[in-house]
Amino acid sequence: MEKYKRVKLLLIIFLGIYSVATTSASPWLPMEGYNPGSYCLSWRLAIETNNVRAWRTVPIQCMRYVEVYMLAGQYDRDVQLIVEQIRVYLREIVLPGDGMDAWIFDVDDTCFSNVFYYRLKRYGCDPYDPTGFRTWAMKGESPAIQPVLELFNELIETGFKVILVTGRDEETLGQATQENLHNQGFTGYERLIMRTPENKKHSATIYKTTIRKQVMEEGYRIWGNVGDQWSDLQGEYSGNRTFKLPNPMYFVP
Repeated sequence: MEKYKRVKLLLIIFLGIYSVATTSASPWLPMEGYNPGSYCLSWRLAIETNNVRAWRTVPIQCMRYVEVYMLAGQYDRDVQLIVEQIRVYLREIVLPGDGMDAWIFDVDDTCFSNVFYYRLKRYGCDPYDPTGFRTWAMKGESPAIQPVLELFNELIETGFKVILVTGRDEETLGQATQENLHNQGFTGYERLIMRTPENKKHSATIYKTTIRKQVMEEGYRIWGNVGDQWSDLQGEYSGNRTFKLPNPMYFVP
């Protein structure tokens, strides 16, 4: 965690220096009435509300906007606010105490962050690179998203059965994912569900809907579902409440 904070601080300092050094040619300056900064804010709002769908890459003029959003504090504040709203909802729940109360979490950019990988991919301006991401994921170095980790532990202490559902491939990334979660403090969850050959070709929405259906058929009540992609939350059996975390770097259908 300390290493993550140091690297993040250095990146923020670099962004400030770079901004000053490139002011005269900055793509953020309005040109003939056009302001890329305003456009990128509107673009991010549109993707987070799922009004822009199936987008492949971040618009190139929005690279620095996404970089600043992810690293300069606004992303952290947005996640913290969402977690606080989840806590408000939790105070309304009275658990029956039969051990069948479940909470679903996605893993990538929900439990831990891949922002340092996407920094190498120009924060999503480059097309998705499955080989490159697999290489990154096998290192197991993704840092925890701290507010989510705190929520995760609170849920377990309260009596929820936390179930992690990820689109990662179990055969190639199973061990690395488990170790990454453990090393970042995600312990005590009920189970980690990953893709297998049987569902490898399914879309994320179909795959995760099928998993949630199976969980509910086992008798679990899904009180909440947290993810950074709409495909984590859409479809049937999504749970009593869904909560989407921000992610302007990529889209998973």
